[in-house]
Parts: sequence; C-alpha cells; structure tokens
Amino acid sequence: MENTDDTSGSSFEDMGEMHQRMKEEEEVAEEAEATEEETGEDGEFLGMKGIKGQLGRQVADEVWQAGKRQASKAFNLYANIDILRPYFDVEPMQVRNRLIESMIPIRRIHFPQKIAGELYGPMMLVFTLVAILLHGMKTSGTVIREGTLMGTAIGTCFGYWLGVSSFIYFLAYLCNAQITMLQTLSLLGYGLFGHCVVLFVTYNVHFHSLFYILWLVVGGLSTLRMVAALISRTVGPTPRLVLCGTLGALHMLFLLYLHFAYHKIVEGILDTLEGPNMPPIQRVARDLPVVATTRLLTLTLGKKQPGHL
Repeated sequence: MENTDDTSGSSFEDMGEMHQRMKEEEEVAEEAEATEEETGEDGEFLGMKGIKGQLGRQVADEVWQAGKRQASKAFNLYANIDILRPYFDVEPMQVRNRLIESMIPIRRIHFPQKIAGELYGPMMLVFTLVAILLHGMKTSGTVIREGTLMGTAIGTCFGYWLGVSSFIYFLAYLCNAQITMLQTLSLLGYGLFGHCVVLFVTYNVHFHSLFYILWLVVGGLSTLRMVAALISRTVGPTPRLVLCGTLGALHMLFLLYLHFAYHKIVEGILDTLEGPNMPPIQRVARDLPVVATTRLLTLTLGKKQPGHL
C-alpha cells in the first residue's frame, strides 16, 4: 500500500509537471505567434511606406525634369539670336532703296504689291524720329532740367508705330486684306521716313508755310505709298475706303500733332508732374544762353582783379 501510495503520489507530481510544461509551451507558442504577427504587420507597413516613398520620388523627379525642360526651352527661345536674325538681316543698300521707294507711290494696284518683311529699317527710323523730337525740344522756347524727355519721345514714337500697326492689322483682318503683322510694321515704319524729313527741316527753319508745303508733298507721298500698297492687297471698294482712309488720316494727323501739339503737351504734362511748389531753377529760358552768362562772369572778375592788386 505504501508502494502504491508512493507510486500514485509520484504520478500526480508527474502529471503536474507535464501540465506545467504544456502550459509553458503554449505560452511560448503564443508569444512566437504574436511576434510573427507583429513582424508581418511591420513588414507590410514598411513595404507600403517604401512603395509610397518611391512613387513620391518618381513624381517629384518627373515634375523637376518637366520644369527643367520648359525653362531650358524658354531660355533658348529668348537667348537664341537666330530667331530674330531674319527680321534684321538686311543690307544697307536695301534699306536705302526702301527709304527712297517709301516716297514713291505704287501705280499698279491690280495685283498685290511686295511689302518688305524686315524690322531693321523701321526701328532705325523710329529711333531717328525720337532724336528729331528731342532736337526740336532743345530748339524750342524752353529747356527742362532734372527731367528726362527721352522716355516721353520713345513712348510717343514706339506707341504710334506699334499701336497704329496693330490697329491697322486688326482692320485689315476684318476687311480680309492679305497682309501680315510683320508687313504692317514694316510698311508703317518706312512710312515714318517722310515724317523725319519734314520735322527735321521745319525744326530748323521756322516757317509755317514751309511746313504745310512739306506736309502736303512729303507726308502725302509717303502716305500714298502705304495706301497704294494696302489697296493692292484689299478686295472691294468699301474695305479699301475704310482701311486706307483710316491709315491715311492717322498718318497725316500724327505729323501735325508732332509739329504743333507735341511740345506743348509734353511741357504741360511736366508742369503738372512738377507741381506749383517746384523752384524756378527747374526751368530756364533758352533765350539766355550759358555762353552769355560765362562772359558776364569773366568780365566781372576781370574788373575786380586790378582793385585787388
């Protein structure tokens, strides 16, 4: 019985140990499963995060490359001189011939006449007109100090050239005239040659009768040249009348404006901008030249020198 009891007691102990071991093994297995699950979730999360990061980098690289290509194209467009070369590639002999032809009206208007498609001559004529306007301001009654007239003259001349050319091109489009914007700029630019001649002469020879004669002859010839070129490229009497009448009126009135009203308007604008509280030294009369003042000072100093000796 004792042996039986000992045996039964040991068996109970063995069962307890086995149960304890099984419980420990189950806990270890559960910990291992939990660790595997956590590792799998972290791997999936890291994998998704890595894919998103790669996609973000690829999108950023594509955006950067696209912006770089656009910037390089824009830089090459403005930096490449070959784009503008056809518009300014002209020989001096051709410019001289076109200046002379701008004063000779076209007789044959039954078929489209050739119009030069370059900008060198017109742009040089616009700058020449700017210089003549500045010369006219200097030979007028006043000289304005501490104020630039260059910007006003450039704005007036280039504004007329570009603005009227755009307006005439718009009318030509409405009237179905066969002319491009480049040809319109060239035609109106060479038409300013007559204005330059008339203003240069009349700014140095102050006779109104001479101005009116040159206005009718020289300005009229240059205007007729442009009108004839437009007539040859327009179909129908009404479109011709509207287009050519508008161009002729604007061109002739602009010459009158430059001769009679430009100086007064510029002086009025400058007076308005300066205000009433500006000192009178800002504006001096041209009738008192600097040479006379210098001579007066020289004579005064010459008289004072013997007394000091």
